[in-house]
Amino acid sequence: MNISGVELRRVRMPLVAPFRTSFGTEYERDVLLVRVATGDGYGWGECVAMSEPVYSSEYVSGAAEVIAKFLVPLLGGPEPRTPHDVEQRFAKVKGHPMAKAALHTAILDAYLRETGTPLAEFLGGVTPTVPTGVSVGIQDSLPELLSAVEGYLAEGYARIKLKIEPGWDIEPVRAVRERFGDILLQVDANCAYELRDARHLAELDRFDLLLIEQPLAEDDLRGHAALARQLRTPMCLDESIVSARAAADAIAIGAAAIVNIKPGRVGGYLEARRIHDVCAAHGVPVWIGGMLETGVGRAANLALAALPNFTLPGDVSASRRYYEQDLTAPFELVDGLMTVPAGAGIGVDPEPEVLRELTTEVTRLTVG
Repeated sequence: MNISGVELRRVRMPLVAPFRTSFGTEYERDVLLVRVATGDGYGWGECVAMSEPVYSSEYVSGAAEVIAKFLVPLLGGPEPRTPHDVEQRFAKVKGHPMAKAALHTAILDAYLRETGTPLAEFLGGVTPTVPTGVSVGIQDSLPELLSAVEGYLAEGYARIKLKIEPGWDIEPVRAVRERFGDILLQVDANCAYELRDARHLAELDRFDLLLIEQPLAEDDLRGHAALARQLRTPMCLDESIVSARAAADAIAIGAAAIVNIKPGRVGGYLEARRIHDVCAAHGVPVWIGGMLETGVGRAANLALAALPNFTLPGDVSASRRYYEQDLTAPFELVDGLMTVPAGAGIGVDPEPEVLRELTTEVTRLTVG
């Protein structure tokens, strides 16, 4: 692969409504896009790091610096032949999976565009559409929550996920279950609880949830295993799953009956596929997580979600769920399903005029 240059582009993306979790409230995304130029074409990637290091230790400005100072220089010298070669080079830099994923995805996209291969086909996808759920942030009141859920169900979402935290958990779940009956419903705690909260969290068992996602700290696998033994609701891990090895360890000790895979959190789509395969081998279902991606990141996530062990609805909501104007042609929800892009690579491109309007900063780097 003749990688000649890398462009880092910061884009300001206002959200249609504030999105609140136990980490805080987001009003807009400071998106870092990566564009790779090759001798024969180009490729796009999106960094999912947040503006501040609250979901993980990474943040947007830090990711941009890591890409520019440490990852791009690794592309010099002998040309990498495949995306696997690039992944091996990036292993010299410890950590920073979101930065690695953004640049690696752009390189993978360029590689697949050159060969005319869709990302879903390359990864092993088996379906042209995937079932889609929606994540509902913490609301100011129960009436606002019920109104939001009603609207998403009317739009056709196949599953509802409620963000919870101490003080906003049992009653919101009870209200949604009583109002909307036997819908597919799950909760996400984003590390907001401790093992001593087990008796309280066990009250969620009465609501027949699909799963409870990441109730304890990301580094507390033993605590999750202990909590899982005290709940009937299946335990799902998100932040704790940083690699295929971490997934295997979590499964082995009973800490994860279900796994949420976020490619940005694990260093890219090659490692995400390995996690899928490990979980499939152990009979553990997976689903695709979301990080408020634009159409660039959403397209790639849809490709991954086409793999056979993604058996639960994922967080790849329609463009209008988060943005009045997406960077790409809008993704639409039809009968609870979203279509996997069929074009080469990730199958989409940012709209040039929209990209120019929303761009706040551009850095161009030379390889070699």
